[in-house]
Amino acid sequence: MSISPGSVTSQPHIALFPSAGMGHLTPFLRLASLLLSHNCKLTLITTKPTVSVAECTHISSFLSKHPEINHIEFHVPPMQHSDSISDDPFFIQFEATSRSAHQIHPLLASLTPPISAIFADLVVANGANKVAVDLGVRNYVVSTTSLKFLSLMAYLPILTTSDAAKLVDGAAEIEIPGLTPLPISSIPPPFFNADHGFTATLISNAKALPFCNGILMNTFESFEPETLSAINNKRALSNLPSILPIGPLETYGLNMNGQTQYLPWLNDQPAESVVFLSFGSRTAMSKDQIKELSDGLERSGYRFLWVLKTKKVDKDEKEDLGEILSSSFLERTKNRGMVIKEWVNQQDILGNAAIGGFVSHCGWNSVMEAAGNGVPVLAWPQHGDQRTNAEVLEKAGLGIWDATWGWGGQRLVKQDEIQRKISELMTDEKLKSKAKSVGDEAKKATRNGGTSKNTILETIESLKQNVQTVLGTHKN
Repeated sequence: MSISPGSVTSQPHIALFPSAGMGHLTPFLRLASLLLSHNCKLTLITTKPTVSVAECTHISSFLSKHPEINHIEFHVPPMQHSDSISDDPFFIQFEATSRSAHQIHPLLASLTPPISAIFADLVVANGANKVAVDLGVRNYVVSTTSLKFLSLMAYLPILTTSDAAKLVDGAAEIEIPGLTPLPISSIPPPFFNADHGFTATLISNAKALPFCNGILMNTFESFEPETLSAINNKRALSNLPSILPIGPLETYGLNMNGQTQYLPWLNDQPAESVVFLSFGSRTAMSKDQIKELSDGLERSGYRFLWVLKTKKVDKDEKEDLGEILSSSFLERTKNRGMVIKEWVNQQDILGNAAIGGFVSHCGWNSVMEAAGNGVPVLAWPQHGDQRTNAEVLEKAGLGIWDATWGWGGQRLVKQDEIQRKISELMTDEKLKSKAKSVGDEAKKATRNGGTSKNTILETIESLKQNVQTVLGTHKN
């Protein structure tokens, strides 16, 4: 399907509204880059202050690269820790942004040309929907997780009320009618408490999902086919609008300081010989677990590139590598491994021929980046949606995981377990073949004529047609 550029008058003006954390910001910036390439005018709404330094840096760099984007800094009224059951700074920011999201109305109402649509994070869906209705524009939710986990969030208003017994009666799994059951062990602990700030925020925003025009997903049809078919064919969660898979979203190619130090090293390594380890932008691993991981990694004998974090928020990272890992480990492995603490361009790493496997927390951006590059994954979920994402990843043939490892910090995973799984990741030829097939399907989906490419083009064309209809009405 080809779409002509069209006139400036029919150019859609889309307001993008992400929420806190790199896991939410990254797909929005990638979507922004994609929309710009298809002649859309954009307004990016970012919250101030940001929780992490990385968010601030990426927003600034992205806007410097794309000065044509209109930028609105939305000052979120601060919440006191005492106002929230959670002490997680990201959860607190989610709550604060959700509570005040409706206040973007005057900021958007005054824009010229008028906006055509709001593309909002689920965390602000309720407020964004109210603004969209008032302004008479379309409203799409952009989901930053797997479709399987989105289904759970969409079901939360029922699960925490009329189906609440399912969470407390010792059941082994949760069944959402029409979908494959979810193991109870994959339900994030906050979901067992409807009054938890994060859970309450999701419930209020999940209630707005049936009123939006569609849900844009960073996934592709062949990766989650059963769930996608069940929802779009109204066999499950029939109140939801169309699920619109547009992934894997491609990187937006920023040049960040410091990211080049590991690329020359990777380029010198043999093909598929390096294990890449990264646990996301907000996973803090205990020193005891870091010790077991370093010992297991060393015992495996494989080359490695390890991105290490000890604090949930990057601005709190104060310790040097030598204070976290023993100097003897760093000395013994210096010729076959690299450990770094700063931000990395994960897409560049996963696309490097030297990478043979990825040990990941299974944040959804990481899953889609691995899928796009056909890199097999050892899933080690830590919190949130990640156990569900690991299940999706394994079912799709992209990776392996050991569910007995539990949530991050739930138990100490020992070095011999880690060594065994890393060896399996790097030697299982059937796994490598399946992962490469997933990569082929991902590339096919985003090429011209692919399902994801067609979906975003059809969405943009629909917005263009709507702009032309509105303009025609005004002329009459």
